[in-house]
Amino acid sequence: MRLGMVGLGRMGANMTTRLVHGGHEVVAYDVDLAAVEKAAATGAEGAVSLDDLVARLDAPRAVWMMVPAGDATRSTLDALARLLARGDVVIDGGNSHYTETVARAAALGEHGISLVDAGTSGGIWGLREGYCLMVGASEDDFARLEPVLATLAPPNGYARVGPPGSGHFVKMVHNGIEYALMQGYAEGLELLKSARWELDLAAITELWRHGSVIRSWLLDLAASALRRDPELEGVADYVEDSGEGRWTVQAALDSAVPAPTITLALFARFASRQDSSFAGKMLAALRQEFGGHAVRRADG
Repeated sequence: MRLGMVGLGRMGANMTTRLVHGGHEVVAYDVDLAAVEKAAATGAEGAVSLDDLVARLDAPRAVWMMVPAGDATRSTLDALARLLARGDVVIDGGNSHYTETVARAAALGEHGISLVDAGTSGGIWGLREGYCLMVGASEDDFARLEPVLATLAPPNGYARVGPPGSGHFVKMVHNGIEYALMQGYAEGLELLKSARWELDLAAITELWRHGSVIRSWLLDLAASALRRDPELEGVADYVEDSGEGRWTVQAALDSAVPAPTITLALFARFASRQDSSFAGKMLAALRQEFGGHAVRRADG
């Protein structure tokens, strides 16, 4: 199949390479023309602009976007809407908020252009292992894109989960679960590190990978990280969040669905960014006020 790929960051570039190796013809574009040159070196056809990319595709066209959610997705979709025609399809493989995807699909649909949302999981390992694709699309659009989806995904690694918007919703919840799983591993390993014995965390995580009920790919990655750096000396305890955890918690609030584990995992990330917690100071001050408990004085 011939298609366009817009956005050649770590995910988009690797997906382009996997598609080319799978026998597809990919016209690739990025605002960073050096990234376009790298994609061309792997067998893609480079484009110098969105206009150029669309002109190189025959109708009905398919254009896959791997650009950051928010303004970048919004501006790229607006530009493509002016360039594409009835019967064309755009695939948003980024982490857009599902409510925006539903609205965008409706707006593009008025012009006969389909929007497909493909929640994409696999990270930097996707080139080798394949990407798990959670697709929101009409049945016809899904069938049309299936050769591409089958190339990008591992066996049984892609599915139509519902109409446009549902793919991003499923990916959002997927990422919320990821927050909770990661937090569970992090807390458990810290507890092991604080034990009375000097435990080999790298060996223990490797052990757990074989037959235990908590084995997972995240555990594989934990074992790999601990093998390289047993004390994690090269890593700061500052954890960002990219938005999907917040959206998952908000969706739980909107639906009155209890999601305490995911919510606490998100708040733990917030706590990791505090050099000094005012709440912690307040707790210490209150203990001193009601019970005369000693407080540890801040330097200076």
